Amino acid sequence: MTVPPYQQPAAMVVPAFFVSQRITMMINRYEVRAANPDGSEGQLLALAEQKRMKLKEEVVFFSDESKNRPVFSFKARQRLDVHAQHDVYDEQGMVLGTFSKDFGASLIRSTWHLSAPGLEAVGRERRPVIAVLRRVWDFLPYIGDVWVPFVFHFDFVDTATGQTVLVSERKKAIRDRYTVTVPDPRLDFRVAASMAVALDALQSR
Repeated sequence: MTVPPYQQPAAMVVPAFFVSQRITMMINRYEVRAANPDGSEGQLLALAEQKRMKLKEEVVFFSDESKNRPVFSFKARQRLDVHAQHDVYDEQGMVLGTFSKDFGASLIRSTWHLSAPGLEAVGRERRPVIAVLRRVWDFLPYIGDVWVPFVFHFDFVDTATGQTVLVSERKKAIRDRYTVTVPDPRLDFRVAASMAVALDALQSR
């Protein structure tokens, strides 16, 4: 039996991975690592760099630490626009998918729209109360010697079926760290990784 194109798995499927942020003076870097069967961090899948102070937001993903080979990227279509559509490109410059922030809905609860071949999804912060509190404070109350950041998660669901396609869960850590699961094989890893990084890199935009 032939599988319809809109139900076929993406070219590159990674069901679970981790995203960790590194902060430098002028560039934000993100490590994307595979998740081992035991839940530990595995091999480096991509190293992302976000250059600051650019008129059009762009993040490039490299194959390894050498940064000799850019393997995919995402870039905004408009300049410094909270409504900007972002396209995800493969190594040859072909569009794999798109995403954008719903600015109106995000005033209360951060909301994103994600598109890929055969798939339309919407992602929202899981806990509305935390979403509101994050808009009042950048951090939770000072406890002992540690500032504890808000821990927030995003759930993306297929707009047609309501099935989960991507989940990003933030972990309690000094630097931003996320566990990402992709239960829908139609969502290409490169689009999923771009969306996961954007949830950190562009969240305050």
